[in-house]
Amino acid sequence: MNLELTETQRLIRDTARTYAREKIAPRARQHDREELFPKDLLQEMAQLGLMGVNLPAAYGGAEAGVVAYALAMMEVSGACASTAVAMAVTNMCGELISRFGTEAQKQKYVTRLTSGEAVAGAFALSEPQAGSDPAALRTTAVKRGDSWVLNGSKQWITSGAHAGVMVVWARTGAMDAGSRGLSCFIVEGGTEGLHVGRHEDKMGLRGSNTVALTFEDCVIPAENLLGHEGEGFKLAMIALDGGRIGIGSQACGVARAALEASVRYAKEREAFGQPIAEFGGIKQYLADMQTELSAAELLVLRAAQMKEEKRPFSREASMAKLFASEMSQRVCDRAIQIHGGYGYIDEFPVERYYRDARVQQIYEGTSEIQRLVIARETFKQFGP
Repeated sequence: MNLELTETQRLIRDTARTYAREKIAPRARQHDREELFPKDLLQEMAQLGLMGVNLPAAYGGAEAGVVAYALAMMEVSGACASTAVAMAVTNMCGELISRFGTEAQKQKYVTRLTSGEAVAGAFALSEPQAGSDPAALRTTAVKRGDSWVLNGSKQWITSGAHAGVMVVWARTGAMDAGSRGLSCFIVEGGTEGLHVGRHEDKMGLRGSNTVALTFEDCVIPAENLLGHEGEGFKLAMIALDGGRIGIGSQACGVARAALEASVRYAKEREAFGQPIAEFGGIKQYLADMQTELSAAELLVLRAAQMKEEKRPFSREASMAKLFASEMSQRVCDRAIQIHGGYGYIDEFPVERYYRDARVQQIYEGTSEIQRLVIARETFKQFGP
């Protein structure tokens, strides 16, 4: 196994690292406190190729591969997880349209995502009564002439108030058809009949816009069907597999930032006449944090490499997302403990890291769902 990065992968990582540290990190605290959506940062990131890292150059992408995308996500997440999640969803939408879209859809919508014209992409799958169970979706799409008419509601939609391109799932078959009755559509932000709900007041990722969407006789062109009618569930599962690599990368980035902050604090903070870094308990915390982080990074990069090589990677993506997201929460918890009382106030960033890390065990499939995926694939591997 070759663990050395290619020149392209290093270039993408270093580009993301420099931009994240110089432009994103200085504004992260303000964006969190004031719930500011980083529109200008996202548009600048698009010019650097970060909104289409694994997308074809023909549509404005960097065409740098999945490993490069994971590395870039880690760097951006370490500076601001709110900015990173908008980046992740935009890349995910772009990849889905690039893979299953018509040439006209790619030219029209992927280029808008990679260029920053669309600001961000939105992935509209979850509904108020359907989170982990997409087969329970109730939003409908009815064919009328040369159009589709959408009615229903979506919940927890990242960047929903700002996204210029949305990938939306709706039921085109009967309710009793379950997952076989779902289809996928491309909807432009601002389309008549699409209504944006209030911004959710969240525990973490406060600089990320999260809203409900309502479709009331929302008419879109027939050619905005993505893929074939009835294969929406397949598209959702494929997108989520890749998305889990992104969230695993985000978890690693947040954990790394918490570890770095803890090391700096431990060297500077003195107690009983010496830096607390000299105490055995602190060293054990830091050693465990580093070990778990390194393990998570390897799991994430392995899943990314398998996807890049077009090998089956569902189990590996779920393993990476599960371990990395739970690792991130543990690391951030220890970071607060190392900081003591200072870790509990927003003067130091570790409290933000802790809040941002918590949702990583929920979105793109909860930890419980990841365990089901891992178990299912493990049964296949070792079954008769």
